[in-house]
Amino acid sequence: MFPEYRDLITSLKHHDHHFTRLFDKHNELDQKIKNMESGIEMATQPEIETLKREKLQLKDELYAILKKASVA
Repeated sequence: MFPEYRDLITSLKHHDHHFTRLFDKHNELDQKIKNMESGIEMATQPEIETLKREKLQLKDELYAILKKASVA
């Protein structure tokens, strides 16, 4: 996710607890969705879609933080 911001992500993960929490939650959702889609965890398609929307919202928040931090 966001390879162009790799160094900034590393820095923010060490200094910004809010960013770290969002980043970790995004990764948790990503893994959960993969598990559901592969049948490791049981879920209905609407449940998966809800998690995908939540993951996308987190990604948007992370991107906004990265954009703001990159110009600061």
